[in-house]
Amino acid sequence: MMIKVCGMRDADNIRAAEALGIDLMGFIFWPKSSRYVSEKPAYLPTQCRRVGVFVDAAVDDICQHVEDYALDVIQLHGKETPAYIQALRSLYGDSITIIKAFNIATAEDLQQTACYEGQADYFLFDTKAQQVGGNGTKFDWTVLDSYAGETPFLLSGGIGPEDAEQVRAFHHPWCIGMDLNSRFELAPGLKDIQQLKTFIKAL
Repeated sequence: MMIKVCGMRDADNIRAAEALGIDLMGFIFWPKSSRYVSEKPAYLPTQCRRVGVFVDAAVDDICQHVEDYALDVIQLHGKETPAYIQALRSLYGDSITIIKAFNIATAEDLQQTACYEGQADYFLFDTKAQQVGGNGTKFDWTVLDSYAGETPFLLSGGIGPEDAEQVRAFHHPWCIGMDLNSRFELAPGLKDIQQLKTFIKAL
């Protein structure tokens, strides 16, 4: 089970989260986010993969961040089309991983994933809300029983310290990990390392 901790920007906090042995660390490059990374942290992780999170950004902007932050993964959290992903593929080929996020509330919402099959490496299923990501609320995971795709996905949306048992009980053949963010925070962009440690150990 892969663990992604998203919304990081403080150097010491980054070091501490990395030391927990997580697989992916997310940096949000969407200016409207309360976790927006406006300047490069003094430390970036070397033991886990770096994920840049973008919302309907210009391809040139993504390319600049990939270069500046040595990103391993691009996460698209807006209304990016399959053609948009193809444009990124033409630049990076398989040298970079692409995650396409979808906001989910009902089984019907999963239908939007169909045209992205074979385009993104992973999907990320987040809670449908007015706010893009980091809203701290869960959706009904049983909805994912209706997922008929073959693209592996990360489970996201309001997973908190008290949810370890629920996460352990969740089984889906295409679920490869989870995304942790706002429910593990002391403040936007600052994670509670002890809560993360306890949660990961409980898994």
